[in-house]
Amino acid sequence: MTKLYEKSEITFAILWIAAYVVLSSLADQLSETIGVMKSVTAALHIVMSLILFFWIRNNNLSEKYGFCRSVVPAKRFLYYIPLILIASTAFWGGISSQVGFPEALLYIISMCCVGFLEEVIFRGLLFRAMEKDNLRVAILVSSLTFGLGHIVNLFNGSGRDLASSIIQVVFAVLVGFVLVLIFYHGKSLIPCILFHSANNALKVFSAEGKLNPQAELMLNLVLIIAVLGGYSLYLVLTFSKKTD
Repeated sequence: MTKLYEKSEITFAILWIAAYVVLSSLADQLSETIGVMKSVTAALHIVMSLILFFWIRNNNLSEKYGFCRSVVPAKRFLYYIPLILIASTAFWGGISSQVGFPEALLYIISMCCVGFLEEVIFRGLLFRAMEKDNLRVAILVSSLTFGLGHIVNLFNGSGRDLASSIIQVVFAVLVGFVLVLIFYHGKSLIPCILFHSANNALKVFSAEGKLNPQAELMLNLVLIIAVLGGYSLYLVLTFSKKTD
């Protein structure tokens, strides 16, 4: 693995993305076959997270990939309040659990690992591999690939229609853009991992269906335009002098 990384960081990143997407999809299908949500997926994500974490640490790449404290005070990032607001939307329709404790625990474990894996892969491996050649392209590609990865919901039986999937993709692209800016300027991936993990894991307690489709659509548009759009603009303007 190290030899491949030293030969081509971009190839290394792409292979990790492909492995993560394909294996996660297969693991979800196996979990459904077994009849216990995320049973296989949680185990897979734990293994992949441990492999990636220890490989980065053992190769002295922790600082490069943001396993450290942010060099920018939280105040400059508005104390991450927009991200906290987004994560809290899981409870806006009420709090409920659609599954029992074992499945909820497996879901939380899997989603926390997803937060770690996706941040390290998209914001860490892919972004860092491209950053040295062209920063703006690296930011764009990291954001777009992360967002477009959510288009699989059209084909994986998630039940989302075309409009909902498009909104989710746009939402994910903007989230990816915000997170890559936080990582680039703060040099720490920890805030990104914490947000991503919490945002995913808390959905297991979301009372799905409590909001009508129109209200849910308006909520998503507000999050995209006001929260993510405003936060993106703030980050760009605040740190613009550093990226010139």
